[in-house]
Amino acid sequence: MKTGIILLIVLGVAVVCGSVFVSQRNKLAAGREAIHAQWSQVDADLQRRADLVPNLVETVKGYAKEETGVMGAVASARAAMAGAATPQQKIDANNELTGALGRLLVVVENYPALRASENFRQLQFELAGTENRILQSRRRYNDAVKDYNVALSQFPANVVGSISGFQREDAYFKTDALGRAVPKVQF
Repeated sequence: MKTGIILLIVLGVAVVCGSVFVSQRNKLAAGREAIHAQWSQVDADLQRRADLVPNLVETVKGYAKEETGVMGAVASARAAMAGAATPQQKIDANNELTGALGRLLVVVENYPALRASENFRQLQFELAGTENRILQSRRRYNDAVKDYNVALSQFPANVVGSISGFQREDAYFKTDALGRAVPKVQF
């Protein structure tokens, strides 16, 4: 009789432990898939911006033929974006493209006729909208990575994660040093 009770207790503990294991593993799998889903959205928004860049560059080229260095930097950054395979490579290429586009828009300030061009204004409007989409997508992606990493570091998910092969995600979007600088305004 005592062995039957002990067997039931052991069986009950095993069922509870198995349920916790499966529950935690499913939670981690859902978190990893949320990261992939958010990355897909970021990737789509980055691709939209990369697709707008050639039109913007061609419009600027028509007015600013001597600004070849900036045009080359934009083309190089866009090529790096297209060739990036991993999320971290795309994040790095995105930062390069953001810097190159910033330099391109500074060049535009020197050409009032270009700024007045309807085609350029429309492209600039589309690019601004796309930048806002990218910002939101990056924020949601970083939140998904953070939620997954927090879940992975907590007990009992950390035990389940190490047994099941789940690894920490470190591909966050971060602000570069130039993005943290306070803009200087002069009147």
